[in-house]
Amino acid sequence: MHRVTLYTKPYCSLCHKAEETILGLQDRLGFGVEKIDIMQDPKIFEKYQYDIPVILIDGIERFRHQVTTEELEKALAT
Repeated sequence: MHRVTLYTKPYCSLCHKAEETILGLQDRLGFGVEKIDIMQDPKIFEKYQYDIPVILIDGIERFRHQVTTEELEKALAT
């Protein structure tokens, strides 16, 4: 089973859209989701402060800033 990690922060509209996309596919494709607030860790904040949302699949960065349902579904199929 794949694991999708979403790096996000509060009040981020792009993050909210990415989360909706991820959750919209989760039930159908059956993958785990982890949501990480970059504001909670200074090292993570420093790394991603200008690039959120960042989406990893199985620990590998796959998307920054935005993702479509089609792009995410394709990435999870490989």
